[in-house]
Amino acid sequence: MSKEKKPGIIRRAWRWFRTPSRLAIGTLLGLGFIAGIVFVSGFNTSMTMMNSEEFCISCHEMRDNVYQEYMDTVHYSNRTGVRAVCSDCHVPHEFVPKMVRKIKASKELYGKAMGIIDTPQKFDEHRLQMAKNEWERMKGNNSQECRNCHNFDFMDFTEQKGVAAKMHSLAIKENKTCIDCHKGIAHKLPDMTGIDTGFN
Repeated sequence: MSKEKKPGIIRRAWRWFRTPSRLAIGTLLGLGFIAGIVFVSGFNTSMTMMNSEEFCISCHEMRDNVYQEYMDTVHYSNRTGVRAVCSDCHVPHEFVPKMVRKIKASKELYGKAMGIIDTPQKFDEHRLQMAKNEWERMKGNNSQECRNCHNFDFMDFTEQKGVAAKMHSLAIKENKTCIDCHKGIAHKLPDMTGIDTGFN
């Protein structure tokens, strides 16, 4: 009687995975579930890191240009201590719009990598187009990032200065959105010759 050679560990593992037993299916589902948790956790951690102020100003194009302008605004320092960081204004909170925005941001990374905006002079040359892109995005989503903190529905116009209350009431009536009137609220405006700035 000849001894039958026992299959190797790889062959036994392969046979076990191919056998449609409850244990094999359960193990695969369990491993898939664990892998999903690891992926989602890693993805969420990387998204959180990429939305931080530190990440946004890690390249000198942002740190030396728009960040310097932002530091002189009420969104950076104010009496209440509430600060809006870059992602509060430039990255939607909702998942799908956030992913779309992150994909579009790859064009900005391309500009950095190719040296298109690597000096203050080059940055200023492209400032108008970059601003128009952002204004168009904000107009398209009804200035959603602004409205996360400043919402007409919750404003008490009686507590606002007269001109602000009047302009906000007019904006509601004319179906204006925040960016129609508040261009340059956190950054220096580009040369606006020939650009409609909202109210005339």
